[in-house]
Amino acid sequence: MARTPIAQMSFTKVYPLLVQKAERRGRTREEVDTVTCWLTGYDRDGLARQLERDLTYQEFFDEAPAMNPNRALIRGKICGVDIAAIEDPVEQDARYLDKLVDELARGRAMETILRA
Repeated sequence: MARTPIAQMSFTKVYPLLVQKAERRGRTREEVDTVTCWLTGYDRDGLARQLERDLTYQEFFDEAPAMNPNRALIRGKICGVDIAAIEDPVEQDARYLDKLVDELARGRAMETILRA
């Protein structure tokens, strides 16, 4: 079966899975929204509007108000792949978000997650 490129995956359908990952570990949707807004520059209302639409990752990141320049400080591997080595910018941004939610689920402090 052919693999769907991340850029074409439905962000609207994946986002609830990210929230579930965090909630299983005692974190909240609000915290997931916080890291998502930090990464993309959306405010909470803007994020809510985007989640009402059936967007792909490509569209979600293309329409982001201001991708956080500090996202390059996010290091590590996600699904066994080094984030810094990912060449496709949409895939890299999706993996940044996944890594932020992983850190949240692992109980890291929000100040550390947001590279403050």
